[in-house]
Amino acid sequence: MKTYRGGIAGLAVMAATGAWAQSPAPASAGRVVLVPHRAVYDLVLDDGKPSRDITTARGRIAFDFSGDACDGYALSFRQVTELTSEGGPRVIDARTTSFEEGDAKSYRFKTESSAAGAPADIVDGTAKKGEAGYEVQLRAPKAETHREPSAAMFPNEQMKAVIQAARGGKNTLNVRLYDGANSGKDVYDTLSVIGRKITTPAAEAPLRKPEFEKLARWPVTISYFKVGSGESTPAYTVSFELYENGVTGAIRLDYGSFALRGTLTRLDLLPASDCSK
Repeated sequence: MKTYRGGIAGLAVMAATGAWAQSPAPASAGRVVLVPHRAVYDLVLDDGKPSRDITTARGRIAFDFSGDACDGYALSFRQVTELTSEGGPRVIDARTTSFEEGDAKSYRFKTESSAAGAPADIVDGTAKKGEAGYEVQLRAPKAETHREPSAAMFPNEQMKAVIQAARGGKNTLNVRLYDGANSGKDVYDTLSVIGRKITTPAAEAPLRKPEFEKLARWPVTISYFKVGSGESTPAYTVSFELYENGVTGAIRLDYGSFALRGTLTRLDLLPASDCSK
């Protein structure tokens, strides 16, 4: 099951202009700056989508995002989901740590995922871009080198591109993404559909603050198609309300056979640097 890294991450899953001090600043037409923050989302089964086998679901996403375009971006992410079917409950626990250089030239990642108490599957590696494509040096599940001849974006680079597209009034964006998911070799073609700027108040309490009223936000749905799979339907789809400071709310994770909805229950804004990149 693909996890959500937020609008950063992955989602998360997964930017505002100007630096942060104690509160978010309004955006201006310029560079995209991702804001450091911690966020917690509570997950439930989306009753609006018929599920084949899942009868109930609950869970939580928690992540800590820090850094800037000068020093790079660090993410610590965890998603725990309990799914109940006719066979009984099953708990899926996924943890990811990653670091993406500010210029998106390299990306380090480590993911540990387990289900039903089984030993964790570990994917650990580093991806670096070259003149053409990128190279992945994996340390786990086994040491090997994987090369892709075609260019791809890394997660924060992708999110910045979505925000720039939204600011520019575009309603779609196609980019190829590498985020170290699954075996560490998979790459996805992504289609982002961006709706009109939202003008109504946010539904989630942590976002009902005057500071956030000054920030633009848009409804975004990103569909992920595994390159080389030959499938015309996405492997999974993530929807959320995206603020131009990189914070996301009202998330929805569609895995095809079932979907989860996530509500932002806690948001802590962290000190930002004076990086001018």
